[in-house]
Amino acid sequence: METIKVGIIGATGYAGVELIRLLLGHPKAKITALCSVSFEGKPISEIYPALYQINDDILVDEDTVIDQCDVVFASVPHGVSEQLAVKCLSKGKLLIDLGADFRLHEEQDYQQWYHGSYQHPEAHAHAIYSIPEITGDAVKSAQVIANPGCYPTSIAIGLAPALKNGLISKKGIVIDSKSGVTGAGRGLTQNTHYPECNEAFAPYKVGTHRHTPEIEQMLSELAGEKLTVTFVPHLLPVNRGIVSTIYADLAKEISAQEIHQIYQQMYGKKQFVRVLKLGDIPNLKNVRYSNYCDVGIFVDDRAKKLIVVSAIDNMVKGAAGQAIQNMNLKCGMDEDCGLHLVPPAI
Repeated sequence: METIKVGIIGATGYAGVELIRLLLGHPKAKITALCSVSFEGKPISEIYPALYQINDDILVDEDTVIDQCDVVFASVPHGVSEQLAVKCLSKGKLLIDLGADFRLHEEQDYQQWYHGSYQHPEAHAHAIYSIPEITGDAVKSAQVIANPGCYPTSIAIGLAPALKNGLISKKGIVIDSKSGVTGAGRGLTQNTHYPECNEAFAPYKVGTHRHTPEIEQMLSELAGEKLTVTFVPHLLPVNRGIVSTIYADLAKEISAQEIHQIYQQMYGKKQFVRVLKLGDIPNLKNVRYSNYCDVGIFVDDRAKKLIVVSAIDNMVKGAAGQAIQNMNLKCGMDEDCGLHLVPPAI
């Protein structure tokens, strides 16, 4: 296979620069053009000095990226990617959107949670939402790939075997998730200033987080019926990582060992999902800088509840790494190409 020319629009955001870091090590993809509206005309290493003498590409406009590249990654705010998709589709380029524009199937959900409308509804017919471990090869027919959100990725992987096998009640699911500060993006907000988040820990956007409809959409597809969940995110005073602890009522008498076996059956051959040994607890430290999702299974026999804990790096499996994983599948490469990322032990 010839080297794939890739470009990034929104290259100076956290997910964008993570894409650069990972793609620089990809054996079959070459970064050809980078775009940033805020820093156009400057070398990327001026914004991120860690890239000095590693990548000094001059940031260009979005049209140059689309013209010069086979695959375009868009790491941009919601409301921007639709127009990029129209341009890519007209020129036969693959768009992988790390934003929210193509994640929700129903426009009314987008209107409710993102306070906007689909400006190019025709483009949505070409889009496929893809968590590879769950949606499989469906991405191969996509012309636009909707890369999932970080919270939904950790949650869907954590619950998929239980929902698909009818192990839990479809009512009363509670999801308690914690994310590092990079999950909020590069733009400053009051609660991401260092004095506000350092030595602090609190929930935010309780019952109102925009990932809620995406979570419910994916879980509903897995369950075969409409689900409503309680989702509460929290901000951790760390740079990266997500831990989701999920509580659900068991639908039948079943042991932790049996549930663990079911999870192993679904994920045993999946390269990036590690179902831990019974009793072992996922820790974000053990997935940092990697594309792994660690899953732990626990049964509270007294309360008759299944407790699933999942951990990912929100910048890799929750964003850039999964986007590259989707590109690999779409372009006929090995799924793990460029993603042999070992978490640091210390």
